[in-house]
Amino acid sequence: MSFLFAWTLLCLLVCCDIGECRRRNVLLIIADDGGFETDVYNNTVVQTPHLRALSERSVIFENAFTSVSSCSPSRSTILTGLPQHQNGMYGLHQGVHHFNSFDGVQSLPLLLKQANIRTGIIGKKHVGPCPVYPFDFAYTEETNSVLQVGRNITKIKLLVRKFFQSQKEESSEMEEERPFFLYVAFHDPHRCGHSQPQYGMFCEKFGNGESGMGNLCKTASLTFFPDITPTILDWFSLPYPSYSLSGARPVVLTGQSLLPALISEPSWVTVYASQSLHEVTMFYPMRSIHQGRYRLLHNMHYRMPFPIDQDFYVSPTFQDLLNRTQSGQPTGWFKTLKEYYYRERWELFDIQSDPTERWNLAGDPAYTPVLKSLGDQLLKWQWQTDDPWVCEPDAVLETKLEPQCRPLYNGL
Repeated sequence: MSFLFAWTLLCLLVCCDIGECRRRNVLLIIADDGGFETDVYNNTVVQTPHLRALSERSVIFENAFTSVSSCSPSRSTILTGLPQHQNGMYGLHQGVHHFNSFDGVQSLPLLLKQANIRTGIIGKKHVGPCPVYPFDFAYTEETNSVLQVGRNITKIKLLVRKFFQSQKEESSEMEEERPFFLYVAFHDPHRCGHSQPQYGMFCEKFGNGESGMGNLCKTASLTFFPDITPTILDWFSLPYPSYSLSGARPVVLTGQSLLPALISEPSWVTVYASQSLHEVTMFYPMRSIHQGRYRLLHNMHYRMPFPIDQDFYVSPTFQDLLNRTQSGQPTGWFKTLKEYYYRERWELFDIQSDPTERWNLAGDPAYTPVLKSLGDQLLKWQWQTDDPWVCEPDAVLETKLEPQCRPLYNGL
């Protein structure tokens, strides 16, 4: 899940000039692994004329980042404005080892519902619990096959029509039409992830950087998933409530409303990312900060091999890496498989001069000031968002009385 959200969100927010709208609505469209699979981002293979037409009257963010590369955690961040380590959705919601957001989280659909704004979801939901993420109109994998409500575009189109028809019917019974928030979550770009594909090889194909597969020209403002909730609340003129989750300190949104970008180019230069695990067996906590031309990653459990999940393992790309490594052939990649598994604790990259992140500058004395500055800001953000991993890997978090890191003297 990546670039699709920002421009789609804003173009539908600004269907009329700010201040002139009599009624404000929001349509939010996201997609699993959606990146360059649209000609909005110069993809000449995938033709999306309607999205292109939509983008022509939209604000397009070309530095828009997901804040976690995992399904349920990323969706929870979109729908709460909080990183996964703060809202509790540490990993995948589905299955025996499911995860849930904390019961006290005040999510976007919950806040909108309380403000008498009609909410709808069509497609992949993959977050819970239900009381934290309530929708008035819902067609998701919880009650339907995701192959229908997430991959069948004709079915999705009909469900969207059904939502608008029910909106019209409700309005005819009321003196004034309620504003709405409709969230459409496509599953289509996601690989099927089976050793014996059930739905055709199209499920296993991804944009790979080849000619015509899409690219970006980097405008400078950085945005990320936690910006979506404050943007939509701002659009509806709703305040974020004051409440606490794990202590006395109130929850604070670290994202910001994107509405100022409709008027002028903002100078937003910093975004954060946080991942703890994907499936229950894939624990590998990482935190990062991207500021200006630099990106810093903290691989907390860097002495562990980086875990691989099932659908990535059976993908043609990873199987090719495995086979070439086993046979002693060049992989055609600038990393070896071992380098992919075992990473440095700190990775610092200059995105401007090294966009593919080949050269780790963390050990270069010339970049010590940059490393310290970004590391301090990242740590401050972790404390601000009540990150339970804030002290790892060389200390343990003591929460009694005043939260503090207690040293482990473990040699890290």
